[in-house]
Amino acid sequence: MTIHKDAISIVGDTPLIDLSSMCEGPSARLLGKAEYLNPSGSVKDRLAAYTIEQAELNGLIKPGAIIVEATAGNTGLSLAMVAAIKGYRCILVVPDKFSSEKINMLKAYGAEVVITPTHVGPDHPENWLVVARRIVEETPNAFYANQFYNDDNWKAHYLTTGPEIWEQTKGEVDLFVLGAGSGGTLTGAGRYLKEQAAKAGKDLKIVCPDPIGSAFYDTFYKNEDALKQGYKVEGMGNDFIPGTLDLEIVDEMMRVGDREAFLTARRVTRELGLFVGGTSGVNVAAAIKIAKVVGPGKTVVTILCDSGDRYISKMYNDEWMKDFGYLGLNERLGTVHELLQFTGCNVEFANGEETVESVASRMSALGISQMPVKGDDSRPPMMIHEVDLLQSLLSEYCSPGDAVHRVAAPLQGQVGLTDPVSELEHIFDENNVAVVMDNQEVVGIVSKIDVVKFLASRS
Repeated sequence: MTIHKDAISIVGDTPLIDLSSMCEGPSARLLGKAEYLNPSGSVKDRLAAYTIEQAELNGLIKPGAIIVEATAGNTGLSLAMVAAIKGYRCILVVPDKFSSEKINMLKAYGAEVVITPTHVGPDHPENWLVVARRIVEETPNAFYANQFYNDDNWKAHYLTTGPEIWEQTKGEVDLFVLGAGSGGTLTGAGRYLKEQAAKAGKDLKIVCPDPIGSAFYDTFYKNEDALKQGYKVEGMGNDFIPGTLDLEIVDEMMRVGDREAFLTARRVTRELGLFVGGTSGVNVAAAIKIAKVVGPGKTVVTILCDSGDRYISKMYNDEWMKDFGYLGLNERLGTVHELLQFTGCNVEFANGEETVESVASRMSALGISQMPVKGDDSRPPMMIHEVDLLQSLLSEYCSPGDAVHRVAAPLQGQVGLTDPVSELEHIFDENNVAVVMDNQEVVGIVSKIDVVKFLASRS
């Protein structure tokens, strides 16, 4: 058994998790690095641990020092954790769109929290960065972590996150998809991965998704008439370009809105059991699109930045989501994939060459009135209904010993895993069951009572 000295010693070495099931249809392999499993719950533990360590080594922090930082959340939590372990006082300046969970978590670590208005200009005296700098100037023995302009931020990821991804994928990574806040993870890990890919003769691409309303996208594409607007995703994007963000290593940028980010993060939690936050939703939403475009044979890696435990009152609160128009009827009812998870995905198949008598006997024993028939090189998947068996035998179209494919019918009432449950209403108008398809294969059969039980369980 390995005994660790403290929480700082277990930062990093996070696992890569296969997220490919989030992609419907042919796609690249999609992997997510589970940074939310770091001790304080986010990727920012890496920069906090490394930044404070380097400051101590360089004599910038001495006993009795006060750590000060302007933070959108996770960096503050990470610094508060490190400060608690090392015995430093910690003052954190945060915007007022901060979730109450984050504020309470900061206070739990012993940090002092200063809340500032979000919608003020970069030179306004109440701007979070201006306030943080003023506190540093007015406080003796203060150390400003300065994540947006401190090279230790991106170096932490160049030395750890990038090498871990390269080793975990054995160099088989084709695209790195990651949004930016301070830009440290993107710059550090991205530089390392591009360097290693070049040494291996590979052309690794970096795609940076950005919240709608952030300045990064418009700066990258030189849009001079950019429309500035607020957004709800915390910890990603910004209204200025940090010194720790190197857009030169980025090959493409994508825009992801709040609604798509939050709904994707909720999908990751419900479908994969990975409790992640909104920035992970931005990354995964973009990564899914990229994985579908590049197709099979490629590997896409993204980052699951932080835990969802700090967003219970916001993106994981249905009422909050509805208030901001992010959760409509389809989202409240859920997806076909969630329905199958509730009912179970066991599907009984008939073989095309199986006899009518055998299939009828199995359907009777199982108490079902239809059974999909497996496809092969010469026939697509089909469906056999009890009424078809009855009519074919009464009309003497076939005998009990004939192959069942003779009386099987084409599949009707097909839906996909990502379709909303509300879509089933139209299918049930003309069909007794809905056939759930994924990659041209039958993966589930849904009846009306299945839907009733599922909806009752969510009410």
